[in-house]
Amino acid sequence: MSSTYGENLKLSIFGQSHGPAIGMTLDGIPAGLPVDVEKLQTFLNRRAPGQNDWSTPRKEEDRPEFLAGLLDGYTCGAPIAAVIHNKNTRSGDYANLKDCPRPGHADYTAQVKYGGFQDAAGGGHFSGRLTAPLCIAGGLCKQWLEEMGIRIGAHILAIGECGDRYFEPTDPEIESVPADFPVLDSDSGKAMQELIAQARAAGDSVGGIIECAVTGLPAGIGEPMFGGVESRIAQIVYGIPAVKGAEFGVGFEYACLPGSQSNDNFEIIDGKIVTQTNHAGGILGGITNGMPLIFSVAMKATPSIAAPQQSISLSRMENATLEIKGRHDPCIVPRAVPVIEAAAAIAIYDMILGNTQTNRRK
Repeated sequence: MSSTYGENLKLSIFGQSHGPAIGMTLDGIPAGLPVDVEKLQTFLNRRAPGQNDWSTPRKEEDRPEFLAGLLDGYTCGAPIAAVIHNKNTRSGDYANLKDCPRPGHADYTAQVKYGGFQDAAGGGHFSGRLTAPLCIAGGLCKQWLEEMGIRIGAHILAIGECGDRYFEPTDPEIESVPADFPVLDSDSGKAMQELIAQARAAGDSVGGIIECAVTGLPAGIGEPMFGGVESRIAQIVYGIPAVKGAEFGVGFEYACLPGSQSNDNFEIIDGKIVTQTNHAGGILGGITNGMPLIFSVAMKATPSIAAPQQSISLSRMENATLEIKGRHDPCIVPRAVPVIEAAAAIAIYDMILGNTQTNRRK
């Protein structure tokens, strides 16, 4: 099923952007794990819409209602189920999209795939709104990983041509990233916000890059070939709308470096095996090597823009001009930062569960 992820845990996401509710089920989670609901809500608030000038004006509380799986603040071993009720919808803004698909969006491909039976309002099941339940599952996994000393943080590396500085590869400063506008350099953040404001004023949008780091991971997590850490993270990350690229460590820069420069030389410091550099992003042969896991993702600009665009009328089979209504982010990158963290947390916790089961069989 395309809306299900995981090998050792099973995450399923359901709902549509303008349906009564969206939600998730998370199965395979051990009993007895603590859950801090207030901490989870703080995490979800980072993704929630309608909170600032660089997001959609649609306002939703994004407050999850847990239906199963938790008891007295702990997991009870049953599948965890949670929903978020949609309250601020304007479905009429999307009435024409089955006939006149938005460029850059899934309207046309969904029409072909589902023969007109798809829910087009707000993008339906293709909407970024579905990242809210992803963040419920990811926020929980982040808490359980932190209990193990594993921490995950991300920041905006670039919006358009405005760039932030990179994480320090061997010691990423994830604790210093602010929650409101997550950049490492405040001046870079101001330039990014100005660029977003310019795009909004012009009826346009901008995309960007998010860099994510994971610290505290032990060596030995992951599998070779198709079960590698890169593969498992990429699978869930590409389920996030607008993600069009992912790279680990220095990524495509590897193509320009000779082996003498790209290899991460080993050394022992205080009895611990480390590498002097971290071009590999903490992964060798699909398996963690104990260094920080570093990856970045590229996100395209929001396809729903106010400026007129060229499209087609499917019913008349002729060219048409489309003016999109509705409420949309001029840049989805800032709100996507916690979503990337959530995706990484789910993938890593899934792999750790697999490692635990493997070690028990030995």
